[in-house]
Amino acid sequence: MGRAAAHLFAREGAKLVGCDINPQSAQAVVDEVSAAGGTMLSLHPCDLTDPAQAQALIDRAIDAFGRIDVLYNNAAMAYFGWIDEMPIDDWYKTINEEVHIVYLLTRAAWPHLKASKGAIVNTASVSAHTTFKTLPGIAHSTAKGGIVAMTRHLAMEGAPFGVRANSLSPGVIETNQTRPLLEDKNWADYMLGRTLMHRLGQPEEIANVALFLASDESSFITGVDIVADGGTLAW
Repeated sequence: MGRAAAHLFAREGAKLVGCDINPQSAQAVVDEVSAAGGTMLSLHPCDLTDPAQAQALIDRAIDAFGRIDVLYNNAAMAYFGWIDEMPIDDWYKTINEEVHIVYLLTRAAWPHLKASKGAIVNTASVSAHTTFKTLPGIAHSTAKGGIVAMTRHLAMEGAPFGVRANSLSPGVIETNQTRPLLEDKNWADYMLGRTLMHRLGQPEEIANVALFLASDESSFITGVDIVADGGTLAW
């Protein structure tokens, strides 16, 4: 989803500063965007659970471009397991890598977003709103529910300064992480059966929603969570 967003935002004229904990994948996206005529820099490796590295990413953006208009918090890592089977450490790692990661980068960017009257887009999940019997996601659901709540609060705090904050809750999206799971017929039949459109979403479809929330076309929208789940919550 990050790669799709980078390409789409760049095509719309955004100057991008990205990051990744994986240097190879980060550089690959930078090279792709640059080859297509876009402008993108990256800080990698970058661990956004470290306040100093989160600040370093913001400093890189300010040094390069002088301002931050949009903060798209899309980085995350979840660990899965049923409540009586998941290692306690995986619970803490999920909260750290799905909740703290958003707070720390937003905190670092906050003065610059106030200066530009910018927009925040946080990636939550349909798991913030529902559960799946094939997905042992108690930590993930809790973390993403926290992102939805944090976003509402950021919208309240940001409103006096013209800062908007919204979240985006994707359903099951076809990525490198989910594609192998489709080989499990029980998992695939259940998850696709929960979706009215009976297919996985594509990263580009999520990027389109993120672009809308980041743009002036959503100028009267703040404090909401937009669900892009192919109809999972509709029945």
